Amino acid sequence: MTQSSRKGLDLIKQFEGCKLSAYLCPAGVWTIGWGRTTNVKRGDTCTQAQADAWLVQEYDAFERKVHALIRVAVTPNQLGALVSFAYNVGVGALQSSTLLRLLNQGDYAGAAAQFARWNRAAGKTLAGLTRRRKAEADLFVQP
Repeated sequence: MTQSSRKGLDLIKQFEGCKLSAYLCPAGVWTIGWGRTTNVKRGDTCTQAQADAWLVQEYDAFERKVHALIRVAVTPNQLGALVSFAYNVGVGALQSSTLLRLLNQGDYAGAAAQFARWNRAAGKTLAGLTRRRKAEADLFVQP
C-alpha cells in the first residue's frame, strides 16, 4: 500500500492553522486544533500537544480511508494531496466527487483539474480555499 509523502500533512498545517479554542469555521462547523471537527463543541479547548497528536491520528485515519477509495496506482504525493483534500471537505465528498471518478478511470490530469472546483464554503468562493486547492493540485502533479 502506498503511503503518503506526508506533504499533505504540511498542507493541512499551512491552511488550517492551529487554534487551541473551538471556533466556527467558514462552513459553520465547530473546529479546534489543526482543523479537527470530531466531537467539537463551543467552549472546547486543547493543548498544543493534544492538537498535534490529534492531527497525526486523524491524518493517518484519513489516509487509510482515502486509500480504500482509490482503484489505481498513485504516488505518495498524489495520496498526500488527496488526504489534505479529504481532511478539508470530508471523505464522503471525495467519494462522490468527479475528482475521484476521473482518478479511478486513470485520468490523472482530469483529476488534478478538479481540485480547483472545490473552493467554496457556504456557497461563497473563498480565497483561502482557492489557494489550498491550487497547492493540493500542485502536490498531486509532483512526481
